[in-house]
Amino acid sequence: MGAPLCLIGLDLGTSACKALAIDGNGELVAQASASYPLATPQPGWAEQSPADWRDGADRAMRALTAALPTGAEVAAIGLSGQMHGLVALDDADTVIRPAILWCDNRTGPQCDALTARMGGMEAMVALTRNRMLPGFTGGKFLWLQEHEPRTLERMRRFLLPKDMLRLDMTGEHATDVSDASGTGLFDVAARRWSQPMVEAVGLSADQLPPALESHEVTGRLRPALAERWGLRPGVPVVAGGGDSVIQTVSMGVMGPGMVGITLGTAGLIGASTAECPDNPGGLLQVSCSNAPNRWHVMGVSLNGGGAFHWWRDAMRTLSGGGPDFHTMVALAAEVPPGADNLLFLPMLLGERCPHVAPDGRGAWIGLTHAHDIRHMTRAVMEGVALNLRSILALVAGAGAGAEASAGVDCRSLRASGGATASRAWLQLLADVTGQPVGTPTGAAEGGAFGAALLAGVGAGHWSSLEDAVSVIRLREVVTPSPQAMKIYDRLHPIHAGLYEAVRASTERLAELPL
Repeated sequence: MGAPLCLIGLDLGTSACKALAIDGNGELVAQASASYPLATPQPGWAEQSPADWRDGADRAMRALTAALPTGAEVAAIGLSGQMHGLVALDDADTVIRPAILWCDNRTGPQCDALTARMGGMEAMVALTRNRMLPGFTGGKFLWLQEHEPRTLERMRRFLLPKDMLRLDMTGEHATDVSDASGTGLFDVAARRWSQPMVEAVGLSADQLPPALESHEVTGRLRPALAERWGLRPGVPVVAGGGDSVIQTVSMGVMGPGMVGITLGTAGLIGASTAECPDNPGGLLQVSCSNAPNRWHVMGVSLNGGGAFHWWRDAMRTLSGGGPDFHTMVALAAEVPPGADNLLFLPMLLGERCPHVAPDGRGAWIGLTHAHDIRHMTRAVMEGVALNLRSILALVAGAGAGAEASAGVDCRSLRASGGATASRAWLQLLADVTGQPVGTPTGAAEGGAFGAALLAGVGAGHWSSLEDAVSVIRLREVVTPSPQAMKIYDRLHPIHAGLYEAVRASTERLAELPL
């Protein structure tokens, strides 16, 4: 028998770098991670040092390779990482300022100005299939023009976060089409940089990294780094993908009718389509998929499991300790579906989808003397799930090439994320959407697992990404309760209208000084 085959995925997250290895059947062989700090030099800002990423990747990879079976042969490495960041490099490839991250909100005015410059939001969507959101990379260049012109003068090239690791590993400047889609400077339909957008932010073509398909080999591991990590020289490094897109791949969501739900702090619903949707209104985020000739359509709620965590923390403050996660879920189970007609609008952080509402606010609607802490807890959970159902309708409609619809047309929902470790959450998602919800193998490992699958395609182990995801299996499928479905079918249209019902009041509140 030959040496056991291993494929490595390296995922550069916001808080840690995660490395994992799988075998040729997609089974987990080993994993490791290493954390690093996040800087917030001003309110609303978020920055990191690429040197910390390099150190985190080094620690994670050395721990991973030390745990591999004796004689394991690493065939390729795939990369995944946080999207929308900006790493500025000079002509010697030296980082000239801390990286500005996806969760940095300083560029709102610049994004508005850029949108107006391009002829308005619909004109912007026609060019890139996306709004220019404050987290996107494009607005960061205009911010530098206004606040750090010297930095922009020195900048010879820019890279996205995971691609800084690629440069360290291979010496090559490159990105992939899915990550490039999240810059706001990419013609997603044509799978190339948008020249009008690039010029609008003051860049030239030679400052852009080439954008390759996700399975393509972008370079080979440098000898010194290969020796440090205990790998053979010249291991191929494939392009990989942006984490929000590749997370959907890690659930095996590739075919028509398949939809992935990621429920962590935020809530993400994504699907793969054979055609690039037009995205009228710019409510969704459209990216190139990690498979050639496919696209990824996604709706992102800023308020997913994080709303539940907020309520847990609030109760801890009031009761001097309060219930833990599982106790709260048990409290919610003591009242029937619908929480006796109590609804919760989970806009604690504003919202991105199904409404673009930066000044949105949360609210309970329908409170009476009959309600107690159990109803409020269940209403928070249901509010998150009902919001996801609204996003699911948008994604399903866009994926079918139609305008946004009020119903969901899909054959298979697959769920991942921290909240889905609870069966109660899975049951709630099934009941609210009216669809079976499966939990796939590999999804818990996130972008690193998807990156490892892409490494296998790049190495020729699998013929395509569609072939690679065939190794993913469903561990469990939760089916909806017919009785609960009827309740949520009645409540959903009411919940979907809550934002517009309270919009004027919340906008006025946002204008008041604290």
